[in-house]
Amino acid sequence: MNVAQRGRWVWSPDRGGVRIPELVQRRTEERLRRYAEEHFGGRYTRLVVRFRGQFCYIDAYTEPEKPGPHWPPADWPETREEYLERLRNTPTHLCRLRYFGDEERWGFGFFAYSSEKYELSVFPSGEFFGPPEDAFEVSANLYLH
Repeated sequence: MNVAQRGRWVWSPDRGGVRIPELVQRRTEERLRRYAEEHFGGRYTRLVVRFRGQFCYIDAYTEPEKPGPHWPPADWPETREEYLERLRNTPTHLCRLRYFGDEERWGFGFFAYSSEKYELSVFPSGEFFGPPEDAFEVSANLYLH
């Protein structure tokens, strides 16, 4: 999207985009699932790829680490099993892709838990645009241990 800046228009990689066509959605989801399984298989239990407007959201679910033997405390509002089940069903937000009409050149927003927002990010190439697999890799390397 173009943004006015002191009387002139500049392009911003953190604005705009176009609605993702159904065919592009299917191909992108297939690409991401294939890449995730080949490179990060075993680090997640379930991968969710959602599309809304110009965005593709990627979340992963993981098996939580077992809490220590004295967890939960006596006054905790849920049992150990309820606690583990809640963690299993809480997604890890990895990233958000922004579609501009080219399946190889997506915008990338990394999910920052410190602000609980998707923040504009660059691809490993140093560019603002790149393939969806590269955005997944950056995010998964940080969040999927």
